[in-house]
Amino acid sequence: MTAAITPAPIAEETAGPTAYRLLIDGAWTDAASGRTLDRASPGHGVPVSRYALAGAADVEKAIAAARRAFDHGPWPGMKASDRAAVLARTADLMQDRADDLVRLDALESGKPISQAKGEVAGAIDIWRYAASLARTLHGDSYANLGEDMLGLVLREPIGVVSIITPWNFPLLIVSQKLPFALAAGCTTVVKPSEMTSASTLALGELLQQAGLPDGVVNIVVGHGADVGAAMVDHPAVDMVSFTGSTRVGKQAMAAASNTLKKVSMELGGKNAQIVFPDADLEAALDAVVFGAYFNAGECCNAGSRLLVHRSIADDFVAQVVELGLSVTVGDPLDPDTQVGAIITHDHLAKVEAYVDQADQDGATIAAGGKRLEGSAGRYMAPTVVRDVAPGMAIAREEVFGPVLSVLTFEDADEAASLVQATDFGLSAGVWSRDIDTCIGLARAVRTGTVWVNTFMDGYPELPFGGYKQSGLGRELGRNAVEDFTETKTVQIHRGERTNWWVRPRGNQAA
Repeated sequence: MTAAITPAPIAEETAGPTAYRLLIDGAWTDAASGRTLDRASPGHGVPVSRYALAGAADVEKAIAAARRAFDHGPWPGMKASDRAAVLARTADLMQDRADDLVRLDALESGKPISQAKGEVAGAIDIWRYAASLARTLHGDSYANLGEDMLGLVLREPIGVVSIITPWNFPLLIVSQKLPFALAAGCTTVVKPSEMTSASTLALGELLQQAGLPDGVVNIVVGHGADVGAAMVDHPAVDMVSFTGSTRVGKQAMAAASNTLKKVSMELGGKNAQIVFPDADLEAALDAVVFGAYFNAGECCNAGSRLLVHRSIADDFVAQVVELGLSVTVGDPLDPDTQVGAIITHDHLAKVEAYVDQADQDGATIAAGGKRLEGSAGRYMAPTVVRDVAPGMAIAREEVFGPVLSVLTFEDADEAASLVQATDFGLSAGVWSRDIDTCIGLARAVRTGTVWVNTFMDGYPELPFGGYKQSGLGRELGRNAVEDFTETKTVQIHRGERTNWWVRPRGNQAA
């Protein structure tokens, strides 16, 4: 682990930040107010992007464009094969621009470029999967309702979808939403985080090149209070798909309730890896360190809690500390870096505050716990906190940084209880060679995903989402396109129909 970080110079230091505009109704435009926002790279401390900063007027135009494109445009009525072709072409164009997309995400988010490569590859795979689902979306028919009745259940696109994405996985998370909405025939307004918007705006260019009609995807960059709030409660929006913190998700759900629009929420997590004595401890050790420090812990799926059996706790935690000390923290653009920069100064201070509070509450800081000094950017040492009690904030709340909290257990029942002792239920990992133990815990814990003898693998074919305050609904999987549809029942009668009211014979009108 590097004691001081000195990132290499980047081109933007002399060339200045790259300028980006809003995408509204097929045109790239400045904000109505003329305002802009500069984004500095958290790893280098240098402005790398300059966005047109949207406000209420821009959101209104974007939603109106999406509404027109849905009500009057060709996209919802196009053949599924034609929509699939646009998605597939987009995936091909993303592959051609992969190196550019990788660099944008690494620069703006501070994540290691080696990790960004994997995320962009995963995003491309999701677009190809969504393209395949576009052609399989279908309804049902019921010919068992009697000889005179045929029932049809149609699936129709839900309409205009507001898509709001966070800063930690810029291209990957928009790709978990947007291609499925498009596959269903919806039109969209997309708000990426104002801290990491570049790759989403680049995606907008690729969609245009792929032949997407004007107004189907509109992209606005701005703050949540000015842009996100308007996208959530606008009466012309039919659905909101949001990924972010549980706190903001609750606010978005409350605002969406004013018009009773459909919401899909992927929110926070406080995920545990549970290690039993009979596990492959070498594999578990690697996964625990990876799960805690991947993306600098700025991940809803981070394995931020280690639940380890008491009989092996001392030895296993000592190995976690030793391996954590060997993790390379540094320049996000260096291919050898494993942990990059923290997203903002305020967020770094928040992470440090959690560690300091745990120390005051009686926990032991076994490794790290402080920021690393450097010539630019902001970095934090991978941290291990021992002697954590279940009631401590660091054991219950989402820290969203490179911090691992260690708790111990005696048996599977106690482990399950510890997993449940938070408001979250996104994911968990179980490490044991005993399949009964693994299946038992997988069924006992209330989380949307359980990994068995692995951690944080992901596939477009498998649904993703959480229990409790980790969210509402699921993304990915074979039903992902259906989430952006409404069902319509059509009942077709054949032959003569008996009247409900029959006139008396002697009372007929003259």
